[in-house]
Amino acid sequence: MTRTRTAATFAPPVMEARRWLEGVNFPEDRPLINVSQAAPVDPPPLALREAMAEFAINEDHAHLYGPVLGNPELRAELAAQIGSHYDANVAPDQVAITSGCNQAFAAAISAITDEGDEVILPTPWYFNHKMWLDMTGVRAVDLKTNDHLLPDVDTARALITEKTRAIALVTPNNPGGVEYPAELVRAFYDLARETGLRLLVDETYRDFDSRSCPPHELFQQPGWDETLVHLYSFSKAYRLTGHRVGAIATHPDLLSEIEKFLDTVAICPGQIGQFAAHWGLQNLSQWVAGERDEILDRRAAIQEQVPRLKDKGWRLLGLGAYFAYFEHPFDIPSDELARRLVPEAGVLLLPGTMFMPKGDPAGKRQVRIAFANLDRAGIAQLFDRLHSLSF
Repeated sequence: MTRTRTAATFAPPVMEARRWLEGVNFPEDRPLINVSQAAPVDPPPLALREAMAEFAINEDHAHLYGPVLGNPELRAELAAQIGSHYDANVAPDQVAITSGCNQAFAAAISAITDEGDEVILPTPWYFNHKMWLDMTGVRAVDLKTNDHLLPDVDTARALITEKTRAIALVTPNNPGGVEYPAELVRAFYDLARETGLRLLVDETYRDFDSRSCPPHELFQQPGWDETLVHLYSFSKAYRLTGHRVGAIATHPDLLSEIEKFLDTVAICPGQIGQFAAHWGLQNLSQWVAGERDEILDRRAAIQEQVPRLKDKGWRLLGLGAYFAYFEHPFDIPSDELARRLVPEAGVLLLPGTMFMPKGDPAGKRQVRIAFANLDRAGIAQLFDRLHSLSF
């Protein structure tokens, strides 16, 4: 078979995991606990849905093409919100809207790399980032993290070659959940600026960061947009996963290159999703604060349950935002463990092998739990099932 772009990478992990459910029956007294994906399962709040419905019915332009880089009012509102969140000044022409944050990453990579170039990714990595690099012929250079899932700047420096074009970070992290300290993010920014690289910082989960202060000071740096490519998603904050609305903040010149990609792939972001994001920015700050409090309470519930698993040999590696990342104690690889958990425990989670380079032994000992859709009772039930395992 002729080698193709898509054949260069692996199957979508979440879709692969869902196939493990085929033919499995879950009794009423032990329903499936699905902690495989970090996507809200509830719809947006009613007030937002009503506003979206009214917009779709009454505004003809809700169904038309719009500007490739997004609607001006949303770009302006997001620029102001970013400025407020990071205590900085951000202009509307430094912001573009995309069809989801994955597209934001794909567009940025397409604008700054050529086939054969390299991008440094900390491991465990977000698998869709790795998949896109594979499909574009860009080599993902894995940057191993420490026992707290934090990457090291000096180790990254040693990986830089004449082919390196960018370093990509995710904070709060997917899959590890960890919040990168502000000084660590700044150190990576300084490294990228010094070496002429772009620093991509995916902050999809920033609305659920436990810190009350700005999570980093990159937007406060003079000429920040010459180095930083900030990626964001409205999917988690407003439960707009099905509407695919994301964003990029960077230099206008780079956005002009990114515009070529966006125009070719999707022409423009969807109008209803953009309306919803704009309405949310203007009206839902208190609601999002409540959602954040709920996620942080679920994070606390995970932390309270950890000693039970620690006694069984489990080790918590990372926790925050939507994710808990564990090292399991069993003498079987995590991909086998994850498959067996479906029929034997009624639990669907993702193995560390989906977030690590092929053959990396660390991935065979790790699993990711996406806990955001579980309440405290559901979290307790999940830990009951994990606690009772024996393989």
